[in-house]
This record gives sequence, structure tokens and C-alpha cells, in this order.
Amino acid sequence: MPAGYDALRAAAAWLDLSARGRIYATGADSARLLHAMTTNHVQQLRPGTGCYAFFLNAQGHILADVNLLRLEDRFLLDTEPETRELVYRHLDKYIIADDVALEDASEALACLAAEGPHAAAVLAAIGAAVPDADYVHAPWNGGTVERASSTGQPGFRIFIPVQAKAEWIERLESAGAVPATPDEARTVRLERGKPRYGEDIFDTTLPQETGQTDAVHFAKGCYLGQEIVERIRSRGHVNRLLVKLEIEGASPLPAGAKIEAEGKESGEVTSSAFSPALGRAVALAYVRAQHAAAGTVLSAAGRTAIVGK
Repeated sequence: MPAGYDALRAAAAWLDLSARGRIYATGADSARLLHAMTTNHVQQLRPGTGCYAFFLNAQGHILADVNLLRLEDRFLLDTEPETRELVYRHLDKYIIADDVALEDASEALACLAAEGPHAAAVLAAIGAAVPDADYVHAPWNGGTVERASSTGQPGFRIFIPVQAKAEWIERLESAGAVPATPDEARTVRLERGKPRYGEDIFDTTLPQETGQTDAVHFAKGCYLGQEIVERIRSRGHVNRLLVKLEIEGASPLPAGAKIEAEGKESGEVTSSAFSPALGRAVALAYVRAQHAAAGTVLSAAGRTAIVGK
């Protein structure tokens, strides 16, 4: 098996996530603004904590997702490369008389990740902070270490000045982490059923369709798009759900490949890869809610597909 893929599954690998967007929000009204613009409870965050959240439009569709860190004097918004400019413009549009300033720090601030079952041991070996809960973060040696994963494996994200990136890579490798490529990380992410905005979550997607309920605080009060989210919650269901599939055969399926149940169309694939560990293709797909239970047998482009846990 490829070294990086194997390390992500069984040991520890490092990833370069510097292509992602990083935006600072400062000012006395920054917590209030972010609380009113995202699906999670930002105002209750204390320095050293964070959350995962969605930005929605008025129709309740997801414009972007964000990994949000509450620092001592500001917020750090960590988002996908595709939504970096969108998030900045979206927030800037709603700053009217607010004491909020935005700074795109994507070029000045690098981001590395250590992921895999032994990722915590790698950080401990170099003396770095090892946060013990999701989205908790701590400063260490000029950077910030956060517990967060891009693959669904145990993981940590490290935010550092760009000039310190090479030094940090050397540290991680000295403690046993090996480099993993984006394709290796993507395969593990799909094996774990973890969606990514731009591949599996789109601006036509509703929050409850993704299954990422940790991104939504259902008792926080008003925010942009909240009326639709609450309407779906009170109704009790959505028509389709994002599921993980294991598919017979080694070749991945293209995005848009049709899913059928009992001869009728049920949904379509969003992303797929070959899993060396499973010896078959894995995928994420939206299917009708009645076909989303683990163990359900479906047909994906004419091949047998089983809904995973």
C-alpha cells in the first residue's frame, strides 16, 4: 500500500493544508456577527475553543463550511480553497456599522496537519501541545495546534507563519510522521465517510442532508438561513441523505453516476476512489432517505453498492 495512505490508516502522516483559506476577524462585534452568520453557537466559545459551522444563504443552502477558532483577541476562520474569497466577501457584505475587521491571512499563515492513530504521539514526541477535544486549540512555539481532522482519522491542524513550515515538517518527520499526498488523504476520507465542501457539499445542499449535525446548533436563535433549518427540523426529515458506499469492482465511479434502488433512481455519486484496504471502490453519494440505512443494497452505475455505517 502507498506509504502515506498506510500511515494515515495505521500510524501517522503529515499533510500540507496550506491551500485552504485562513481569515482573521477582529473587533468588539466579531463574535456577534459570526454568531448571526453561521449555524453554530459562536458567542458561547471561549478562547482556546472552536467549532465547525456552515454559512448559509437565505434559502438555507450551504455557501461554505468553516473551521472556526476562538483565539485570545480574534477569530480564525479556516475554510476550503474554493470558498476562501466567498467567505471573505460574504462577511464583508454584512459589516455595516459593526466593529469588525477582516484580514485574509492565507498567504502569511501556513497550515499543516498530523493525522492517523499515532498523530497525538507524534505531537507529544516533539513537545507540542496535544489538545484533547475536537476544535480545542493551544499556542505552541509560535504556532497554534488544534484538534481537527480532514480525513476522519484522529488528527490535528497546525497553524504557523509560512516561513516556519519547513521547520515544522522536519519536526513532524523526526517524530515518525510520513508525508501523505492529497489523493491518499482523499481515499482515507472517503473510506471514513467524511464529506468535503466542493466535492460532496454544494451551494444546493441543505445542512441536514449532509449528516454533519455537529455544524448546527439547533437552539442558538436567529441566523441567516435559520428559518429553513428549523422548518426541516420540525418536519423531522429531509428527502435525501449523504451516505458512504462500498461498491463492487476496483474502478471509482465518476461524480454524477446514478444510484438505483429496486430499479428506480435513488440518487447520485458525489466522489469516489479505490480503497486498497477494502479491495473495492468507495464513494459518497446522496440517496433518498428511505434508502440510506446502513446495509441497504443499491445499484451504482450497474454495480452492487452497499450503504456503510
